[in-house]
Amino acid sequence: MSINCEILDLRAFLSVVELESFHRAADALHLSQPALSRRIQKLEQAIGAPLLERTTRHVSSTALGTELIPLVRRMLEEFDGSLFAVRDVGTNRGGLVTIACLPTAAFYFLPTVIRQFNEEYPNIRFRILDLPATDGLQAVARGEVEFGINIMGTSDPDLIFDRLVEDPFVLAARRDHPLAAKPAVGWAELEPYHLITVHRSSGNRTLLDAALAKSNIKLRWFYEVTHLSTSLGLVEAGLGISVLPRMATPQDDHPFLITRPIGDPEISRTIGVVRRRGGTLSPAAERFLDMLMGAWGSV
Repeated sequence: MSINCEILDLRAFLSVVELESFHRAADALHLSQPALSRRIQKLEQAIGAPLLERTTRHVSSTALGTELIPLVRRMLEEFDGSLFAVRDVGTNRGGLVTIACLPTAAFYFLPTVIRQFNEEYPNIRFRILDLPATDGLQAVARGEVEFGINIMGTSDPDLIFDRLVEDPFVLAARRDHPLAAKPAVGWAELEPYHLITVHRSSGNRTLLDAALAKSNIKLRWFYEVTHLSTSLGLVEAGLGISVLPRMATPQDDHPFLITRPIGDPEISRTIGVVRRRGGTLSPAAERFLDMLMGAWGSV
């Protein structure tokens, strides 16, 4: 089903929300208040539900309106960016790429690809939402971002995935820990030591627990944290060991920490690009995604 609305209708809605006033929004858009009200009414009719709640002294967005704000904001930014971009040609062309990315990928891998991309397209800007797996999927599904980098495994029929890389779970320990002397370890060898793990609400924890359950293995944790970075801090302090994706561990030689493969069984998470089924990407996002797929394919 198509929705018949104009760019100015969207601008009218966003201006009223941001300025919290029909009067101020009308002034900002150089419209009369009746003309602004007609724009809002037209958009609400196209959507099929109220987007604003009005009183004599206050205006605010409805629940649906609040949900639409990030999508409308991104649509307007991309439209404006496209207008400015047509003035330029070739590598000078501008644009905006908005993505949702797992924090581990955003921190350890994405900057390298963006640096390479910016050398070829210096005028393309980025908005990166570094979100946990569940929040990142929701951002893609709601249209707040053009695509995401996430853990593959959701069964949402409205999302499609393209595989990028396997990211194995590894042991993280201090260099002076007894397990550091081993080239690789098994899951049973972790049992004598205090284990640091992330909370069960984490997508990584859910994936790991489910995979281990197939081999009748259950990890007994001693410290439970919310963020992977916190678990590394506790490991560095000598409080225990941790199991986490290799991508979340320091990539260079760390003065205090080491990582070791864990086998029997080896467990990994699949990292991929997630997009809305039937959705379209801006030219800037398409160019970046092509480079991303190529770069990650070499990891």
